[in-house]
Amino acid sequence: MTFHHIRKAVFPVAGLGTRFLPVTKDIPKEMMPLIDRPLIHHGVDEAVASGCNDIIFVTGTGKETIFQYFQHSPELEAHLTETGKEELAEQLRKIPELADFHYTLQEKPLGLGHAVLCAEEFCKDDYFGLLLPDDVMLAEPTVLAQLESVRERYSGSVLSLEEVDKDDTSRYGIVDAEEVEPGVFRVKGLVEKPDPKDAPSNLAIMGRYVLSPSVFKHLKSIKRGSGGEYQLTDAIASMLEEEPVYALLYKGRRLDCGVREGWIKATIIKALQYPDLREIVINTIEKELNVKI
Repeated sequence: MTFHHIRKAVFPVAGLGTRFLPVTKDIPKEMMPLIDRPLIHHGVDEAVASGCNDIIFVTGTGKETIFQYFQHSPELEAHLTETGKEELAEQLRKIPELADFHYTLQEKPLGLGHAVLCAEEFCKDDYFGLLLPDDVMLAEPTVLAQLESVRERYSGSVLSLEEVDKDDTSRYGIVDAEEVEPGVFRVKGLVEKPDPKDAPSNLAIMGRYVLSPSVFKHLKSIKRGSGGEYQLTDAIASMLEEEPVYALLYKGRRLDCGVREGWIKATIIKALQYPDLREIVINTIEKELNVKI
């Protein structure tokens, strides 16, 4: 049977961003800047680098700036060209050309599972990627591409995993899994945010998935779970009764931008990757703390 790489990537971006209020009252959390690009742009870059050419945003009210960001800005582009900033103008022109962008509305915040279900009309016929924009992944090859390599070998949906402290299992979806090769697991069960004493492992699901289209059938059959929301983990657990699901301890680094402290750390980490910004960060710390780095 011929293997077909995923071509579609879903981004749930309908969340309210309450952890960043008041700034997210008018600015979507996904548009928070990480150096020179918003968080969502980093995720789109990963999807495109992984071979996806259709990007589906599951949006909510107040997210119009995401739509605007991935559209052409003729007046701004022309102004930059006229003022001798053609290189910058060309950067802006390339943004809408990254992929074909599609939008679907999640009318109520009913959880990640419900958000994925909102993308059914775009992804019902083949495997697709799911990327949570709060997690900015630094990896080569991309985490999504790493998951695809597992699917190519084993078939079935693939989840990304990270080892977490046992005391932190109540923050994540946790898998019960059997290792089939170093770093690759066959999933036997999933639990959403278990108490540490009840957690089947310390293997936590992170914000990258490659999912079978059959997930939509299971999303329609589950009941509301933790927090009164429709949990994606519950749908994947239901899938286990009919088809295999695998998971990968990905190779790379995750920048958790979903909370203020994580976003600040991510900004510093990314800034240190640019020679000019690195010097600014180090000089500022040395001056403010009166230390030598």
